[in-house]
Amino acid sequence: MSKAPEPSSRSRVAPFLAMDVLREANSLAAAGSDIVHLEVGEPFGPAPRTALDAAKQALDAGMIGYTEATGRPALRERIAAHYHDRYGVEVAPGRVIVTTGSSAGFVLAFLSAFDAGARVALPTPGYPAYRNIMSTLGIEVVPIETSPQTRWEPEPEALGRLAREAGGLQGLMVASPGNPTGTMISPDRLARLVHATEETGAWFISDEIYHGLAYETPEMTALAFSDDAIVINSFSKYYCMTGWRIGWMIVPERLVRPIECLAQSLYISPSALSQAAAYAAFDATEELEARKEAYAENRAFLLDALPGIGLGDHAPIDGAFYVYADVSRFTQDSFAFAEAMLRETGVATTPGADFDERRGSRYLRMSFAGARRDLEEAVRRIGAWLG
Repeated sequence: MSKAPEPSSRSRVAPFLAMDVLREANSLAAAGSDIVHLEVGEPFGPAPRTALDAAKQALDAGMIGYTEATGRPALRERIAAHYHDRYGVEVAPGRVIVTTGSSAGFVLAFLSAFDAGARVALPTPGYPAYRNIMSTLGIEVVPIETSPQTRWEPEPEALGRLAREAGGLQGLMVASPGNPTGTMISPDRLARLVHATEETGAWFISDEIYHGLAYETPEMTALAFSDDAIVINSFSKYYCMTGWRIGWMIVPERLVRPIECLAQSLYISPSALSQAAAYAAFDATEELEARKEAYAENRAFLLDALPGIGLGDHAPIDGAFYVYADVSRFTQDSFAFAEAMLRETGVATTPGADFDERRGSRYLRMSFAGARRDLEEAVRRIGAWLG
């Protein structure tokens, strides 16, 4: 009798704990528990009306088939126009790649820019899928630790030190506004990071999927400082289209054809239905800004309420819709803490270990993208639980 083969070594990546928590929370809800979801970064409510109407029209017209691997030309042109209108940056439509969510953008960026064995710097704490995808592709992650003293922003000087100590870096990836912290990299620091990366001969990759969700100062795209930057964005967050799995990349000309060939084999093309909806989402500014205002009100509520329940020590909430709170006064094991909170209060949160393997046991991430009444109930339950 032959021995069954084992899973590949490249499949041995750490779990995405936010999704594990979601699964457990849904299981408890199915068994009758009243669950308040603060664990996943998903906007409350449906896609904007313009997007829904466009999708219905596409369905009625039967426009559901393959498109170009890089996306429909009209959508690529609309995205390029967005950079002119929002940032004053000129982007040729040919440099726009429409992707199956930002997740596909990460895969395509890493495959096109890095060979196996490449060393890529990632600030910590950060989105876990970056390092998990890189690990699967044989890319070595070189962490750059950030801290409250630097507002959780990477320092350009640290990049130079890492490049020398590690014997060379092939890339740096940053996110602003960031996940899990919600902090934004200032335009000056972003410019210095871009230029420091280019001076080492490395690729600069900017995750900008939370653009549109800044509460006090506007965001700046890395494209304002370099045409060689690789920018990844998505319709999931500001545009409230998580399940539509549609995003985009802006890449240098020399990467367009390699990414097109990769996309042809990996994904064939992005969803035609989602592309139709995404094109129309650009016309939903009034509705989307109203949604953003609700996030801003949730943010203000938490800034006022969290100190009263012992969770006032958190990262600055510049953008996105997360609180990254220090819970070390209550625990040194945020995973066990989050698990107990879920089972004893019905409030689902994400342990910081998802975002920072070394220091995350002291932190907890909470999303405020949901309904205000859910946040109020979560604060009430957590406050009673913590005493």
